[in-house]
Amino acid sequence: MPRSTRRSWLVWGVGVLAYAVAVFQRTSLSVAAEPAKERFAIGAAMLSIFAVAQLIMYAAMQIPVGVLVDRFGSRLVIAAGALVMAAGQALLAVTFDPAGALVARVLVGTGDAMTFICVLRLIPAWFSVSQVPIITQLTGLLGQAGQVASTIPLVAALAGPGWTATYLGAASVGVLVAVLVLAAVRNVPPGSTAHVTVGSWRQAGNDLIDSFRAPGTRLGLWAHFTTQFSGMVFALLWGYPFMTIGLGYPPELAGGLLTMMVLAAVVIGPVLGRLTAQFPLRRSNLIFGILIATIGMWTIVLLWPGAAPLPVFVVLILVLSAYGPGSAVGFDFARTFNPSTRLGAATGIVNMGGFVASLTTIFVIGVVLDLLARGGAYTLTDFKIAFCFQYVVWAFGIVSLRRTRRLARAQLAAEGTLIDPLPHAIARRWRQRH
Repeated sequence: MPRSTRRSWLVWGVGVLAYAVAVFQRTSLSVAAEPAKERFAIGAAMLSIFAVAQLIMYAAMQIPVGVLVDRFGSRLVIAAGALVMAAGQALLAVTFDPAGALVARVLVGTGDAMTFICVLRLIPAWFSVSQVPIITQLTGLLGQAGQVASTIPLVAALAGPGWTATYLGAASVGVLVAVLVLAAVRNVPPGSTAHVTVGSWRQAGNDLIDSFRAPGTRLGLWAHFTTQFSGMVFALLWGYPFMTIGLGYPPELAGGLLTMMVLAAVVIGPVLGRLTAQFPLRRSNLIFGILIATIGMWTIVLLWPGAAPLPVFVVLILVLSAYGPGSAVGFDFARTFNPSTRLGAATGIVNMGGFVASLTTIFVIGVVLDLLARGGAYTLTDFKIAFCFQYVVWAFGIVSLRRTRRLARAQLAAEGTLIDPLPHAIARRWRQRH
């Protein structure tokens, strides 16, 4: 069992920095919706396609990246991802063609996919079992600092130096991160007997199949699916225009509310991490609690006659801020139901869930908005109708979540298949009592 050292924190810190930059690159178009529509002469549907294409690549790359990181380790994959994102941002900076912008966002989505699960792969190698849930939450939280940089500072950069300089600057940051990762990150501690690679590509395929067959992996996937998408859709694309166009908030207030989502998550994340570590057999209850709060607040805001009062909307923002910490609980299911040799593949499967839900919702919202207001003059009612599509995704996810929870609990009660020794001991005591 690895014990944390100064080197552990350094390796993890550089990994978190790489993830923060990836989040910045990912969300860098969220506050540039109107400038992007003007620059590329496009409507909301096409703007949605940019975000959807980016997320499609992110989701599609999760399983391949999981296999690659199990085989080659986090260091090389994270550095490669930073360079791919840098290429995408550089292309976005110089192109005026919608097709070029689409390719640019595809590159950003591809490189982004090569970051988060690779950073998570480092944590069990460098930290003790009892620290992993909390460090995982901190990884997601600190990484969201990139979202802060993509709100108020990016708005200022677009208004000042302009589009080309802003996105070329983002590309240069990606190159710097790649160099730093290659210099500082190592896959395992010196002298560690942990294996970074699998034996063969056939074995990698078998591990992938075994990971998906594990009910705990699928439970993590649906936990990620249901908790992440609403906040992701809001933060990535449609929250800002909903606030500025639909609710009439000034850009400074809208940017501040998006920043509040990140700051609130700093409080929520460690709490969920501690609860996840102390009550591993009740992790799914945390997921359902987040879902109830999220659905409840959206229902209040969408049914409110006219614009909901600012204090009510602030409560929605605070609830949505749990989307990152809540979805991170899904990775803990993958960790405790899979051996370390296939942890990357299992994590990739889980991480795919929320992004599939997000890209679907982003695209449908854009299509609905264009159908309701073909001239682009969206009203608050248009936004409310479009956001109602979330209920379809929630319904599908909750049904799948409940089904896989029953399967995971049945396997746990019958076989005790948890890999993590800490919750394994708790599970053994639970089976003895039941």
